[in-house]
Amino acid sequence: MASHIVGYPRMGPKRELKFALESFWDKKSSAEDLQKVAADLRSSIWKQMSDAGIKYIPSNTFSYYDQVLDTTSMLGAVPPRYNWTGGEIGFDTYFSMARGNASVPAMEMTKWFDTNYHFIVPELGPDVNFSYASHKAVDEYKEAKALGVDTVPVLVGPVSYLLLSKPAKGVEKTFSLLSLLPKILPIYKEVISELKAAGASWIQLDEPTLVLDLDSHKLQAFTAAYADLESTLSGLNVLVETYFADLTSEAYNTLIGLKGVTAYGLDLVRGTKSIDLVKSNFPKGKYLFAGVVDGRNIWANDLASSLSTLKELEAVVGKDNIVVSTSCSLLHTAVDLVNETKLDDEIKSWLAFAAQKVVEVNALAKALAGQQDEAFFSANAAAQASRKSSPRVTNAAVQKAAAALKGSDHRRETNVSARLDAQQKKLNLPILPTTTIGSFPQTLELRRVRREFKANKISEDDYVKAIKEEIKKVVDLQEELDIDVLVHGEPERNDMVEYFGEQLSGFAFTVNGWVQSYGSRCVKPPIIYGDVSRPNPMTVFWSSTAQSMTARPMKGMLTGPVTILNWSFVRNDQPRFETCYQIALAIKDEVEDLEKAGINVIQIDEAALREGLPLRKSEHEFYLKWAVHSFRITNCGVQDTTQIHTHMCYSNFNDIIHSIIDMDADVITIENSRSDEKLLSVFREGVKYGAGIGPGVYDIHSPRIPSTEEIADRINKMLAVLETNILWVNPDCGLKTRKYAEVKPALSNMVAAAKLLRTQLASAK
Repeated sequence: MASHIVGYPRMGPKRELKFALESFWDKKSSAEDLQKVAADLRSSIWKQMSDAGIKYIPSNTFSYYDQVLDTTSMLGAVPPRYNWTGGEIGFDTYFSMARGNASVPAMEMTKWFDTNYHFIVPELGPDVNFSYASHKAVDEYKEAKALGVDTVPVLVGPVSYLLLSKPAKGVEKTFSLLSLLPKILPIYKEVISELKAAGASWIQLDEPTLVLDLDSHKLQAFTAAYADLESTLSGLNVLVETYFADLTSEAYNTLIGLKGVTAYGLDLVRGTKSIDLVKSNFPKGKYLFAGVVDGRNIWANDLASSLSTLKELEAVVGKDNIVVSTSCSLLHTAVDLVNETKLDDEIKSWLAFAAQKVVEVNALAKALAGQQDEAFFSANAAAQASRKSSPRVTNAAVQKAAAALKGSDHRRETNVSARLDAQQKKLNLPILPTTTIGSFPQTLELRRVRREFKANKISEDDYVKAIKEEIKKVVDLQEELDIDVLVHGEPERNDMVEYFGEQLSGFAFTVNGWVQSYGSRCVKPPIIYGDVSRPNPMTVFWSSTAQSMTARPMKGMLTGPVTILNWSFVRNDQPRFETCYQIALAIKDEVEDLEKAGINVIQIDEAALREGLPLRKSEHEFYLKWAVHSFRITNCGVQDTTQIHTHMCYSNFNDIIHSIIDMDADVITIENSRSDEKLLSVFREGVKYGAGIGPGVYDIHSPRIPSTEEIADRINKMLAVLETNILWVNPDCGLKTRKYAEVKPALSNMVAAAKLLRTQLASAK
């Protein structure tokens, strides 16, 4: 029986690619050095899967930034501002599109479906001259073949690529991106022909947009595209892979009707309803790649349950036509449990990272073929039973408190307009108040201090002294720049979710459980294995310390419950909303302690609220109801004079703007500049927003420093659609990934722009 992996993590077990990328960007190493690290990683991944017995091993899932940007490069769809003159796209053009450069900004970055992974959004229009400009897919297939591994080359499918794109600046928003299919399909044909010539017998085309709510016009585009590709695909086995949700019956029928396609990949973890579609109608002689091993979470597979599902499906599709697979790419999970030396044995027995999931896939394939590894299955059953019965998973007091939340919507008693008046009397801020989002640059010295404290190489007194000195430096800098509402810079935190999870019960932590978020940015999601509570205050000491250093308002900085949930590996033995309510109660305790300590501005970040929105519109209302409710729970008990901020970034918020308003925050700061200010369009269309709002005035994910004039121009665009008395001036996001050499001039220009506008507004009265 055959086995398949949709995709695999790229960063390496110890983030080797991250460090190689950053060294290259900092001009400390050459392109050849970066390529060598990448080649070594690819080689080890292919060998690992081959040694594990996987039959269908993917290639071209490795990327220096993201797979959609790789496809943009393959198609030569480089926006004109990067001055690409043709030929094979090199690192300079590739990374300029991803990160910007000294003279031009980066392309927009947004979330990959409902994950914490990001992609660079293609900018397309009728005048794009597509050309075959990156041979990466063919090169990597040949590279694997030379190592003795015959792989399945993976491409982002042509229809999904277009549906994930946006009209370029200056192109009508109504422009039909699907009208470009006839222009990109010839390049796909070139790539496929080269792969055939190189010896490929299988090819995987990822079409994840098939799981979205698509109208008949969009579904027809899949039918037309694959009909056009049919003759080129002839002679190849073609897998069309979908993931992250169920297919509608219309999308399923479109999928199984595609010309030239041999096999269909379905996510049977998040798309369990698709099983019924397979049972009711599956094309004779075709292959089902059954995604029963979860590619998005770290819990060990329930092998007995999965094997039962596979046997049901085998009876429908045929013994030789079912392939055991992951539900999606393993990119979204940590790399290898072997590297976790500090997790206790009980919790470790409940987990499976990417390397273990590869073994699970092969074990299920062998079991389906009648070669079940009884010892492996027995150990798995024991781990499943241990997790269900472990006393550390359940806390009766927490469950009782969460159950008591029902029956109230937890709104603050006074409306936002009256609260803002009360807060202004207390804070006395100027119009267009300036602030930042929370974090300041994480220097090598700061990282060293945290690392040595964790390793018990320095005392707690020395650690506290060093962190206080860093906070003082950040506070002094903000006062020097004349920023109005300050932050302490978060020097005590490596990661905004990990920091809180380490202080909450019900969480476990890894040493090397890194997951790629975008580019070289990696996160280490905590593992929520049990009921959640807050044993002790988490941030009060540091926020109070920072406030004592300045007379200006100092923001208390918290991560909101929905973001903690969506940026963690969440327990799968109870509904997600129940876990979220538990986290909300813990954050509520912290908010109220901050207020008691004299912190008058408290930011509760919900950067990932939009990210968790289900892919199906029919499920939006339920999710938004409990997600927004969870946020309100955290701050429903504070006084009118305590100003509650929240922050959101790198998603499309326009379709949930009414839910954002319903969060009832006093001020929201929100990403805006990198996405071509499309957030502002919702206000142009007449949505009234009465709370404070700070659409980001510059992109912090690029090293580029915006001028005062550029920022002032952005603020003027905001003033055209927002009231002066509610507008805040701030960057898009936190500054931890930037260097002080970039942060100081950028913030200086931001403050100068705010002052310039204040002067102009005053003189216009």
